[in-house]
Amino acid sequence: MSFVISPKELKTSLDKGDKLILLDVREEWEYSLAKLDGSILIPLGTLPQSLARLNRDSEIIAICHHGMRSADATNFLLQQGFQNVKNLVGGIDAWSTQVDGTVPRY
Repeated sequence: MSFVISPKELKTSLDKGDKLILLDVREEWEYSLAKLDGSILIPLGTLPQSLARLNRDSEIIAICHHGMRSADATNFLLQQGFQNVKNLVGGIDAWSTQVDGTVPRY
């Protein structure tokens, strides 16, 4: 099983109506600049104490600025027993350049 998803693959899943949890692990100030509609913010530093906010049975897509913190979040969630977690490759910056140019880059 792959633990990554490209921006275009994510767009396809969202367009199909797949039920995904879009987990944004950036800081609040970053989230206020640019975000994906429907995403939830849980900064990476607070993720360990926020696990109860996530449904273990849902597909979770971790998102950050360029894909590094979300990769850490993906690995952490997998270690905590979450089964279906993927990292958005390139983060919200790649989403902006490859899928939706209306999402601000910073």
